[in-house]
Amino acid sequence: MRNILLLLFLYILNTIAYRPVILLHGILTGSESMELIKNCIEEKHPGTIVYNIDKFGGWSSLDNMWYQVKQVSQIITNITTNHSEGVNFLGYSQGALLGRTILQANPNHTIHRYISLSGPQGGQYGTQFLHLYFPGLALETAFELFYSRVGQHTSVGNYWNDPYHQKLFYDYSQYLPYVNNEIRSNRSDEFKAALLKLDKLVLIGGPQDNVITPWQSSQFGYYNENGTVVKFEDTVTYKLDTIGLKTLYQKKKLILVTVAGVDHFMWHTNVTICDNYILPYLD
Repeated sequence: MRNILLLLFLYILNTIAYRPVILLHGILTGSESMELIKNCIEEKHPGTIVYNIDKFGGWSSLDNMWYQVKQVSQIITNITTNHSEGVNFLGYSQGALLGRTILQANPNHTIHRYISLSGPQGGQYGTQFLHLYFPGLALETAFELFYSRVGQHTSVGNYWNDPYHQKLFYDYSQYLPYVNNEIRSNRSDEFKAALLKLDKLVLIGGPQDNVITPWQSSQFGYYNENGTVVKFEDTVTYKLDTIGLKTLYQKKKLILVTVAGVDHFMWHTNVTICDNYILPYLD
């Protein structure tokens, strides 16, 4: 009888435990930049297993996004194989877009909830971001590099979305128009189905980000061809439900979290952000 009660206790304990969490860092950093979030989760949710991925740290984070997707996918698969209950996944900045694409590229994934922390989901176009990583480039002419064979070998070039050169964007960009299913491919159905498997897709961003430009890109909003910001619900991606955002929203599985007063480099280094806007979505 004692053994039966012990097994029952262990079963209940296992069922109420928090799912493991995977963290993925941003551009030109490494796993050390995500340590605060890792420590916060481990402290507030004792017993939670946290995997802090260090692949493509530093300058290697500028490698082509599809190459990164392929390499990190193997790491994610190796992790999730050991957790049949599913895991939660959080990506920050470029890592938020990379992580989202990893889900789409692996339609058999077992990711339960995905949290995008200030990621350029709709693309990127802004002086401050550009000058942080490519200080010699002018905003108005950056498309000449990024929409070229050379530029498409860089991660930034893969999601650089110049609203004033949309024809070149769709002609030359080998990444973002495809993962957002704005250009159909033989994987479009898989890309959509993979996101629809999520229990929750949480998109966190804010108007004082100062790096992700426009900041609404963190929630799939973006500029139109006149440079006016279009909210996510008015974008083609949402209206046509190209990757399942509309379906997720209607099922209350798409969560938009807007936080004022947070600079881009504070999202992952602020305990209050972790406590109030990350922990509540880790089940």
